[in-house]
Amino acid sequence: MTKISPEQVAEAGVVGAGGAGFPTHVKLAGKADSVLINAAECEPLLHKDKEVLKHYADAVLEGTSVAMRLVGAARGAIGIKGKYREVIDLLQSKLPTGIDVVPLQDAYPSGDEFILVYDVLGRVIPPGGIPLNVGAVVMNVETAMNVAGAADHPVTEKYLSIAGAVANPVTLRVPVGVTLAECVAAAGGPTIADPNYVVGGVMMGWLEDNHDTRVTKTTGGVIVLPDDHVVVRRRRQDWAQIVKIGRSACDQCSFCTELCPRWLLGHPIEPHRAMRSLEFNLVGEANVIGTSFCCECNLCSLYSCPEDLDPKNVCTQNKRRLMAEKKRWEDPPFNPQRPVQHLGNRKAPTARLMQKLGLKQFRNVGPLDDRLLPANKVGIALKQHIGAACEAVVRTAEQVRKGQVVGRPPVTDGKPALGTPVHASIDGVVTEIRDGVVWIEKR
Repeated sequence: MTKISPEQVAEAGVVGAGGAGFPTHVKLAGKADSVLINAAECEPLLHKDKEVLKHYADAVLEGTSVAMRLVGAARGAIGIKGKYREVIDLLQSKLPTGIDVVPLQDAYPSGDEFILVYDVLGRVIPPGGIPLNVGAVVMNVETAMNVAGAADHPVTEKYLSIAGAVANPVTLRVPVGVTLAECVAAAGGPTIADPNYVVGGVMMGWLEDNHDTRVTKTTGGVIVLPDDHVVVRRRRQDWAQIVKIGRSACDQCSFCTELCPRWLLGHPIEPHRAMRSLEFNLVGEANVIGTSFCCECNLCSLYSCPEDLDPKNVCTQNKRRLMAEKKRWEDPPFNPQRPVQHLGNRKAPTARLMQKLGLKQFRNVGPLDDRLLPANKVGIALKQHIGAACEAVVRTAEQVRKGQVVGRPPVTDGKPALGTPVHASIDGVVTEIRDGVVWIEKR
C-alpha cells in the first residue's frame, strides 16, 4: 500500500464525491476508530457508486485502508445494499484484514451518513454533529478511489449516472468541466421533447434549467424527466404556493415527523410542527428552531405527506432564516434511544418510493461505460467544494496539461483557506477566466 499523506490528498484535489464536496484531507487529519464507505446509493435510478465499486474494488479497498491508517482506525466497513449480491461476493473475495461488508436495506435514506453510522456501528450522531463525534469517518465510494490514486494523479475525471427518459441509462466517466448536455447525449439523448434535468437525484437534487451547466467533482448524476412529471412539478412550486397550500391543507397528521430520519434518531426536529408555524407564525418557537437539524432528504414532502404538501421546504426556509439571524439551539434535547424503537421499520422501501414518484416507467439500470468521454472544451469551476473558492493560478492564452493546477484556495496570513486545488481535465489553452470558471479548449 502506497504511503499516501493528507497533504497528497489535498494537493490531488480530493473532495467528497457524493455531493457534499467537503475537503477529504481535513477528514483524514482527525482520529477515529472506524472508517465507513458509503455505497448505499439510496437515490432512485442512480448506479454510479455500485458500478465504481464493481469495477474498481481494489482501488476502493486501498483508499479505505489508506484512510484507516491516517485516522488510526481499526475497522473499515463498506455499507452497500444487500440486493447487490454480485458486488458483495466480489468484495468478500478481496477484503483485507480489518475491513468488512455490511449489507443494508434497499430503502431511502440508507445513504444518509447519520443513518449509515447507526446501521453499521449502532451509534447515534448528536444533533448538529458529525460522524467524527462518535469515532467515525464516512467517505463516498468514488472518494475512496480518489484517495487511493492521490499520489499518482489529481482528480480530473468524474463518474456519474445518466437515467430517466434517455435512450440508454448509463454510468459515464467524463472529464470534469464537460456540460450536462454532453453527458445526456452520451446516454443516447433524451427520449422526450421537453427534457428537464434533475441533478444529483430526484430526492435531494435540484432542477437545472441550464443544460450547459458544467460537471464538477461532486456531480453524481442527471435524471431526465418530462415537464408534466410529478418531481418536476413539485420542484417548480414557488414559496408563495407552498405557504398558501400548506396553510389551507395541513391537517397535522404528523406522518412527516413519524418518518423523518432525523427525528427517528432522537433529534429535536418535528416537521409537522414546522408546518404548524405556517398557520400560527410561530417564529422563534422551539419547534421552529429545531428545523435547524433538517437534513433536507425530502422524504417528508415527496413520500410521507398524504396531502402532497412540502414540509421540507418549510423546514429549510426556517433553517435559512435562523442561520441569517445567527440563531441556534444550544444544547438541544436529544433522545438516542428513539432509533432502537423505531428506525428499523420506518425507512421508505425503494420500490415503493419509485412507485410514489412515478419512476417505475424508467429502466432502473446504469452499466458503466469506462471510455473517457471526449471533450474539446471544459469549464473548470474554481469552487467545487465546501470552503473558499479557489483563485486562478493560470492566465488567458496559457498552455495547460491535464492534471495541471489551475486554481488554488486563497492564503491569508500564511494559512490556506478551507478547500482544495482544481486541475485542468484536458490538454489545451486557457481561453478565458470569467465568473469563477477557467475555460480550456483543445487547440
